Amino acid sequence: MIYVALLRGINVGGNNKVDMKELKKVFEEAGMSSVKTYINSGNIVFEDSLHEKEELPAILEAAILAHFNLSIKVLVYSFDEFQRVAASIPDNWTNDQDMKSDVWFLWPEADDEAVLEKLTIKPEIDRVNYVPGAVLWSVDKEYVTKSGMQKVIGTKLYKLVTIRNVNTVRKLLGLMEE
Repeated sequence: MIYVALLRGINVGGNNKVDMKELKKVFEEAGMSSVKTYINSGNIVFEDSLHEKEELPAILEAAILAHFNLSIKVLVYSFDEFQRVAASIPDNWTNDQDMKSDVWFLWPEADDEAVLEKLTIKPEIDRVNYVPGAVLWSVDKEYVTKSGMQKVIGTKLYKLVTIRNVNTVRKLLGLMEE
């Protein structure tokens, strides 16, 4: 089985520093194979046929804690789950000088369409969709600071998401397809 692991809160603002080459080794030592990392924000594509998907976060979190002495939350998606999320991103959503488009990956306890009720969505500015496993958000760059979505920062819900821009999501899907 092919999976992607998304780590929350590493290498952000100089905190929770994790070297990607070392992280690759940690995954391999934990029994994962064909391990590939992508950029410094904790994106790891790997294969595993020994464990159930539901077991993987605890295995990987324990390995990271043992090696780096950091308590890092790990969210794992199977190829099919990740492909469904990525396929749900509208083709015209970009992350560039004109548009900011992100995927908010949800931990299971937040993964429900009712999550939208906990967000401050300004329909005239924000484009927001729920898909199983994630919230998709896009806004024109000129309106980012006016978006209500920023109000989630610091909330209980914010601790149950890890965010990647759509370019990263598309690249990760490509790595999983290789």
